[in-house]
Parts: sequence; C-alpha cells; structure tokens
Amino acid sequence: QVQLVESGGGLVHPGGSLRLSCVASGMIFSFNTIAWYRQAPGKERELVAVITPGGRANYADSLKGRFTISRDNAKNTVYLQMNSLQPEDTAVYYCNHNRGAYTYWGQGTQVTVSS
Repeated sequence: QVQLVESGGGLVHPGGSLRLSCVASGMIFSFNTIAWYRQAPGKERELVAVITPGGRANYADSLKGRFTISRDNAKNTVYLQMNSLQPEDTAVYYCNHNRGAYTYWGQGTQVTVSS
C-alpha cells in the first residue's frame, strides 16, 4: 500500500521561505517519480513540480526560480523548497505518485502566506 505523508506547511510572511517534505512508503522509492501539486481555495489542483528517479526536475512555468524540488532516496523523501513566497502561493500542497491506473495522494499540508 503506497502512502505519502506531507509535512512542513505553516504560516509565513510574504517574502519568506518554507521547506515541505513528503515521506513515501509502500514502494521502491528510488525507482519512482514523485510530484507536488497545490490547490488554492476555489481553484483547481495544479502541478507545482515533479522529480524523476534520476533526479530530473520539471516545474510549472510560473514557479521556476522560486521553488526547488529534490529527493533523498536514503530517506524515501521528496522536498519542496519554496522561496520568496507570496500570498498567491497560499494553498494546500499535496504529494502525488502515479502508478499505472492508480493515483496516490497524501493528506496535504497547508501553506498560508500572509502579513
């Protein structure tokens, strides 16, 4: 059973930083692609970043340069470093893994950017 557990969200002032973590279990972690999505109030869930088993990263165009996705295969963990946060980054951030016809989501972690 694949499980994804996010942590690291919270309240941050505009211009601040946060690092989110996603711990995965129930898979051979180093063989799998993991993604971060986010969903703001009243909006659809959107892709933030994705990282391949080899460490190749891709980002939503609007987030390039501010967000960095990385992985530590020894800890079965994917990170999302978020810098220069703005109020529009406020959302629930979800970890995601797709396997064939199945899509797995974590429970999400709330990020609120506010002064």
